[in-house]
Order: sequence, then C-alpha cells, then structure tokens
Amino acid sequence: MAEVIPFTGILYNKNKIDDFSQVVAPPYDVIRREENLNLRDRHPQNVVRLILSAPDEASADTSEFYQSSARQFRGWLADGTLVADNEPAIYLTSLDFTIDGNHFRRYGFIAYVRLEPFENKVVLPHERTSSKVKNDRLNLLKAAGANFCQIFSLYTDPEQQVINTLINAAGERQPDIDLVDDAGEGHRLWRITDHEVTGRITALLKEKQLYIADGHHRYETGLNYRNWVAQNDPDFSETHPANYIMMSLTGTADPGLLILPTHRLLLNVEERLLSETEWLRQAAAFFDIKEIPFNPADWENAADTFKGILRDNMLKNAIGAVAEDKPVFYLLTLRPGVMKEAFGEAIPEILQTLDVTILSQLILRKIFGYSQSELDEEEVIDYTSNFRKAVDAALSGKCRIAFLMNPTRNEQVQSVAAQGEIMPRKSTFYYPKLLTGLVFSDKKQFGR
Repeated sequence: MAEVIPFTGILYNKNKIDDFSQVVAPPYDVIRREENLNLRDRHPQNVVRLILSAPDEASADTSEFYQSSARQFRGWLADGTLVADNEPAIYLTSLDFTIDGNHFRRYGFIAYVRLEPFENKVVLPHERTSSKVKNDRLNLLKAAGANFCQIFSLYTDPEQQVINTLINAAGERQPDIDLVDDAGEGHRLWRITDHEVTGRITALLKEKQLYIADGHHRYETGLNYRNWVAQNDPDFSETHPANYIMMSLTGTADPGLLILPTHRLLLNVEERLLSETEWLRQAAAFFDIKEIPFNPADWENAADTFKGILRDNMLKNAIGAVAEDKPVFYLLTLRPGVMKEAFGEAIPEILQTLDVTILSQLILRKIFGYSQSELDEEEVIDYTSNFRKAVDAALSGKCRIAFLMNPTRNEQVQSVAAQGEIMPRKSTFYYPKLLTGLVFSDKKQFGR
C-alpha cells in the first residue's frame, strides 16, 4: 500500500533569513494580485517568486516564468539562501489557529510518498481537476525539477500512533522553524532524523490508504512528471526521486482537522427563476421549507443565529438560503427518498447523500435549469467560506441568492474516495491551507 519515507529536504537558511514569516506564502492557487505584489515587496527571496509570475507578467510568455523560477531556485541554492539537510528527515509540523473564538492545533508531518495511479487505490482523490492548471504546474516542475508545495493528504489512525511517535521524538527541543503568518496562525516544524523513528512511521503507514485533501492538481502533475522523466532520463529507475512526491500528512482523528463550508453565491439568475414564489414553489416539491424572518438592521446577529440553526440540522441534509432584498432566511430540509426518486442510478448513492450534490443537482440544475458547464463559470456562481459575507452579498445585491451550506464531513470525504467517486467542485475547504516555503524537495540533485 502506501510507501511513506523520509527525504532530504531543502529549507531556508537561518543564517541568511532572520524571519521565516517574510519568505513563506499561501498556496499558489489562492494568491490574488495584490497579495502577490505584497509578497514580492516583502522579501526578495519570498517563495512567491518561485511559484507565480508577477501580475504584470501574466499576459507574457509563461515559458519565461518557468525558466526564471528555475534560475532563482538554483541561484538561491548556490548562494546559500536555501540549504539542503545533510540527512533524510521526516518533518513534524504543528499549526495553531482560531475559528469562531475556539483555538485549534493541527499536527502533521512532511514526507516523501511514492506516487501511485489512482486506479491502484493507494492514494485516493475526491475532486475533479483542470487540464489547464496541470499543464501549468507540469511545465514549472519540468523547468525547476523541484517540489515547492506539499500535497495535503489524510490517513486513518484512530489511536494517533503515527503523530504521537513523532511528537515524542521531538520531545522538549525547540522547533527548527517557528513563525506566525499574516492570518495570525502559528506554524512550527521539527526535523526528525532518528532512523528508528522514521522507520516506525514508514511501517505504521505501510498498509494505509491516503486521501488527498488538497492538491489534486499537483498530485496528478507529479504522476505526469514521473512519466515524462521515465521517457527522457536513461537513469530512471524505481528509486529515482521522480517516483515520489512531497506530502503533508494528517490523521483523520486529529482534532484540528477542520473542513469549512463553501457557500454558493448566484450572480446571474433569470427573472422568472428569481421570483421568490417560483423557485420556492418548485423547491417545496422536494424540501420541507421553514421561513425565518429577521430585522435587516440587525442582520449580522440574525445571520449568526441562523448559522447555528443550520449547524444543528447538519445530519438532515439541510441547506440555507437568503435572497436579494428579502429579510428572510429559508431552511430547506430534504425529504427522505427524494434524490433516489429524482435521479435513480444516474448519481451514485454515496454522492446523493452530500449537501453539495443536492444543491448542485437538485436545486441549481433541476430547479434553476443551469447546465453543468454553466456551474463552472465565474460569471454564474461565486464562492465564499465566510457565512456573514455570503449573507451580506445577497442582502446588498452583490449576488441574487446565497445558498448557505454546512461543511462536508471528513467521513464523507473518505467514503466517497474509497468508492472511487468524485465530489462536485468546491465540496471541501480544509482550513487552514498549508504554507508554501517551509520545505522544498529537489528531484534532480538530492533524491531520497
């Protein structure tokens, strides 16, 4: 099954970088123009220069960015900005963050994982990917020959033997990296090099399946890169570093493993479907609908109250809604058997139980009449994980209707992946995102 091993990581040099918070960045796919510019201004060796082109270069030849990234990476290695560890390690991490006033700590570790095609059912996906994004990341990987970001994956370990083994190995010593990011979240990292400890981690995970939480595009890119290296490198073998990809792994029993909901904002709705009486009349054929009026002058407190009501109905396939200029929350609770009757075998049974499937297939497609391709268009639907922002978008007219969601649960992610099925887009938002820049892996020079 899964092969998880230590590797020789590359890290920023403490003798060159006084404050690691100045050189790390969020994942490339969540960095917007202003943040891109701010990160570049923050430090000349910020990792954003390796993972994204400058905003004013977006329309230029992207091949130049790939080559520029490769030159900078090799240059930072040459001048000592980046340094390779002198022995393989597993990198224990902790992440401290706060949600709704509650403090959480999520543990994980960064290691090499042998790439396996999805059909081998060792590493399991749960979301679809875009060819455009994979081509972009593949071209960058070909040029730089390095992994700059980790795939975020999960494993089952009810007794948390894996992470407790690593925590005990770290003991009381100070972390090798200790920083607070722009969101006020604390990140720490310890090198674990003891061969007995890393060997035990490999053994504990040997019979496990891994579930990709975030980074499907980068994982598939790793598979494509391995195939490319196999075709072009005469020295390619089963031990070549292209057979492995850098992953951050967290146990599904970790109390800090949180999925946030992703609320849907309908931006363009035809007038005949926007009518409150019309779309609710059609929805009433499938849902029990409860109306909860509120005072527009006190909408924030009302939104918080409704959020609690929605959360209390998490196991009942309940979906919330609020429409433009309508001071009413709607709680739509699916009636038993509706999805089976509406879709039969066309939608796998495991997917019929997901709130995101019910919304996308029953409400957005069947009631509102959107095609699947329309639901992928930014002009039609937008997303946010912030409940108040979603409500405000509807009440202020930034969108026409906001559909308010409960989060997908971790056990649902595992069940869908284990059955080889794929969830609708934006089904999961694991929070917080992993930082980029804690550790790199060089596939050309350092191998395992």
